[in-house]
Amino acid sequence: MPPPVPSPTPAPGAPRVRERGDACPGALRLHAADDGNLARLRLPAGRLTARQVEVLADAAEALGDGRISVTSRGNAELRGLADGCGAELAPLLAEAGLLPSPTHERVRNIVASPASGLDGLGAADVQLWARELDERLCAAPWAAGLSGRFLFVLDDGRGDVTGLGGDVTLVAVDPRTAHLHMGGRAVRVAAADAPRAALAAARAFLSAARAAGTGAWRVRELPEGHGADARDVRDIRDVREALAAEEVPDPAPPQGPPPAPGPLGPAALHVLAPLGRLTAAQLRALLPADEVRLTPWRGAVVAGTDPARLPALEAHGLITRPDSPWAGVSACTGRPGCAKSLADVRADAVPGRPGLPVHYSGCERRCGHPHGDWVDVLAAPGGGYLVDGAPVPRTGLAPAVTTARTAPRTTR
Repeated sequence: MPPPVPSPTPAPGAPRVRERGDACPGALRLHAADDGNLARLRLPAGRLTARQVEVLADAAEALGDGRISVTSRGNAELRGLADGCGAELAPLLAEAGLLPSPTHERVRNIVASPASGLDGLGAADVQLWARELDERLCAAPWAAGLSGRFLFVLDDGRGDVTGLGGDVTLVAVDPRTAHLHMGGRAVRVAAADAPRAALAAARAFLSAARAAGTGAWRVRELPEGHGADARDVRDIRDVREALAAEEVPDPAPPQGPPPAPGPLGPAALHVLAPLGRLTAAQLRALLPADEVRLTPWRGAVVAGTDPARLPALEAHGLITRPDSPWAGVSACTGRPGCAKSLADVRADAVPGRPGLPVHYSGCERRCGHPHGDWVDVLAAPGGGYLVDGAPVPRTGLAPAVTTARTAPRTTR
């Protein structure tokens, strides 16, 4: 079956019209890549139980290429899957609780501050919001109509995930209050009702998308005159009247830094996956733990473990120190897994000295690039790369990337 034809890019000022549903892969809808099939598992707040860690590692070894890719939303991808393996993969995931709703598995896109509740920072434990929101999302039949790209972001007030481009963003203000952001507006909600309000906002988006008739996948794609914003939660019947009575200024808190690799309080730690990929052995090495939370920075927060384990995890090849030159370095799949890529970007990647995040892309789609300020290393036709737009031969990547990562932002 030929791949779906993408919708044409709209003219400047014209609304984008989506003539088909999104083609995002899922755990049940696999994507055919050059290195085999790909399955993407939505993990709300990146959360994995110890049992789920084992199942995911086993599935990667038995059915895939033995690795787990961590996405920029803290989800997990299995690559190199054989044709027909879906019949074996789905029961494994379902038995481990990784497929609570087959009809909703692609819409469980929930990012939450990964260290919330572990390090004493933040105004509320938004990991609890994530679990409630996921339960409500899976229980709402209409929510299956969201696209696989619609994103909920839950920030505990530290600002680490506010800049990740959420369609609906909740920010904890204090233990009893949150701000809900959508469509350039924000309203104050009770913290206890925050997950319900986030779901109501998503429902308001779907109503606006149907009225617009453009097939919008994201809030920002709604055409002028058909927008949805945070105030619309007041029009949803299953939200109490007092839930969102007060509009507040929209700007979310300034984006803060992600947690650095290393200890997170007395019983948790944070590590990064080299170039965003974990071997099955590296994933298992995170255990024992109460739970593992994959992060949007392509790492893992390990809760309920002794930070003294960090040297042992470094021996497994994981990034455990903030001064590691590989901290913040990511790459798309590249060759040979992606037919569109112009280079084997993972083999070519060099870290430079620590500084700004850097992302290696095999083509202009720049799949999986970070948010905020980052160094753009793009494969160029005929060999070589563009580092923030400047041509650089492959052999000159290390000094060019070091300069780009460490130069003052105003000179870049």
